[in-house]
This record gives sequence, C-alpha cells and structure tokens, in this order.
Amino acid sequence: MTTAVLLSCHGTVERLDDLPAFLTNIRRGRPAPPEVIDEVRRRFEAIGGSPLMRITQAQADALAARLGLPVAIAGRLWHPYPAEVLGALHRSGVRLVVSLPLAPQSVDVYHAVVRDAAAELDGMEVRCVPAWGLEPALIDAFVEVIDEALARVPEESRAQAAVILSAHSLPQRIIAAGDPYERQFRAMAAEVERRIASRGNPVLVAFQSQGMTGDAWLGPDLRSTFDGLAARGVQEALIAPIGFVADHVETLYDLDVEAQVFAREAGLARLSRAPAVNTRPRFIDALEALVRRELAQAAPRRLSAR
Repeated sequence: MTTAVLLSCHGTVERLDDLPAFLTNIRRGRPAPPEVIDEVRRRFEAIGGSPLMRITQAQADALAARLGLPVAIAGRLWHPYPAEVLGALHRSGVRLVVSLPLAPQSVDVYHAVVRDAAAELDGMEVRCVPAWGLEPALIDAFVEVIDEALARVPEESRAQAAVILSAHSLPQRIIAAGDPYERQFRAMAAEVERRIASRGNPVLVAFQSQGMTGDAWLGPDLRSTFDGLAARGVQEALIAPIGFVADHVETLYDLDVEAQVFAREAGLARLSRAPAVNTRPRFIDALEALVRRELAQAAPRRLSAR
C-alpha cells in the first residue's frame, strides 16, 4: 500500500511513572508542580488508567476494515508521536497519508505536527481533513448516545432532565488569540441541540476539565452549570461529552467521579452520562466519509502531476 491514514489524538501514558514528562509536554515544556503530578496520578489510579490509546487503536482497526488501507495512530503529546509513526509508514512504502485528528475542532494544531514530521520524509504527501464537527454521521452518533442515555433516565423525570453538552475547556488567552475551538464547538453543539429539540429537554453547553492553573478558562464550567440548574428547580441532568470521541480520564474521572460530587453539592438529585462514541458504527461511518472525501480530492491532483 502506498496510501495510509493517520489518526492522531491528544495522547496519554500507559506507565504512571511517565506522568511528569507527559504533563511537561502538555504545559509546553514547563514542569508540573509536584502537587499537580500527585493529583493527576491519583485520578489515573482511580479509574485504573486511561483507555484512550486502546480505544483509539480499536477505532483505527474498525476504519481500516472499512477502507482496506493501513490506519495508524499517533499521540500529539505522547508516544507514539507522529514523527515515529510516519517514519515507519514511509519505510513500508507509504507516500500519501490522510491526516485525521480525532478532535473535530482546532484540527490545525494536530495537522501542524503531522506536516512537520512529513516534511522530513522524502516524497511524503499529507492530505489534511478540515474541521469536521458538522459531519452528518458524527452528529448522528452523538444523537444516538444521547437518546440511549435518556432512555435510561426514569420515565417520570425524563422529559425534564437537562442535557449538558460538554467539551474540554481551554485557557481564555488561547481563544482570545484567535483559536476557533469555542466557535467550532458551539456550532457542533447547536446542531446536536437542533436534532434533539423535539425531545423537549433543556439543552446547555458547558466546558469541563479546566487546568490546575491560575489562568482564566473558557466557561461556563460544570459547577456553575449545576448551580444554575438547581436554582431553576431542575433535579435531573445528563452530560453528553460530545467534545470527546473516546472515553478517557476526562470522562471516566472528571465526569463519572468529580462531576458527581459537584452535582450533589449543587443540589441535583441525579446526574447521568452518555458514553463517548468510541467505536460506535455510526462514528466509524463519519471517519470513513472524511477519509474517502480526501482521497477522492487527492486523486485528480496526483493524476495531473504525472
């Protein structure tokens, strides 16, 4: 095969001893304070470690079966880095790679790392998937997990349950510098809200997993969202973490453990969660559509270059 797909994600560690180096990467070269390392270690231990890379590999395997092409995975902030993976693909004869970040928003952050790595490899061409938060099959997958989760809410309170569409927060300075993340996420959330409006549930957007820094972070956060719901007399809420396409520490700890405490403190009677889309077939449909579209656009250019 001379063509392959690279799925890139945030990345995570398998060994907790690697957490200090991983957090240094996240903090752009600034070592994390010992208390931050200890807290992150505690969270990883509480959930038995992050399944992010295992789920990402399963997503890649499912996509490869659809496409009949090699599909590799890489982490932006931890091994295997794009340079490592692209080097191996290049040695195997691959010369065209479709870069598909497993984050529908702010895709250029991921593509930049892939492009830089490809530039070091002779004859390696990269096709970059644009921001894909409005991909129809992706929205379908989100609606599926929300409907399935709502079906598990007791019938007597189901129609009144608030649906909170959540995503990872970012420092406000990044948004102020022009990053399109918030705008792109809110557009995706608006489409999900439009699709589930007929259910009658109130729908809100919240940003979670704010960093342990003194910076101002994108909000509203979960605490203030829960407080607002309780003040309006809402007793039941469902979080749908549509900002993530795989379960990991930000869902398994931040939502399943920490957010439960926040909800109780706010006075909510019950907080439930929709799962991430993970390897749901409709989500793999979205990935397949994105790759096939890029390959179809690449074919005429490659023919004209001959």
